[in-house]
Amino acid sequence: MEEDSDESVVGAVVDAVAARERVDPVELPPLYDIVDTDALNTLFDRGDDDSADERNTGEGSTDRIRVTLQYQGYDVEIRGGRVEVAPMVPQM
Repeated sequence: MEEDSDESVVGAVVDAVAARERVDPVELPPLYDIVDTDALNTLFDRGDDDSADERNTGEGSTDRIRVTLQYQGYDVEIRGGRVEVAPMVPQM
């Protein structure tokens, strides 16, 4: 799922998991119980303000950032604003 320019990466994660679960996103537990959502949004912020320009210097700099987490029984990978969700694989 590609991050919409008007949507935060946190919103994209919750929406992707909700779509997989076929539930409304508000039915899921808060993502902030799992991860610092402000920090996650800041990592992938592509805003037009000066602070975003300073953080995201260099071509494709957010493409080099990769975050993985587990949420609601899914492995979630965020890379360059792209969110991928897959069922968790049981650990042996």
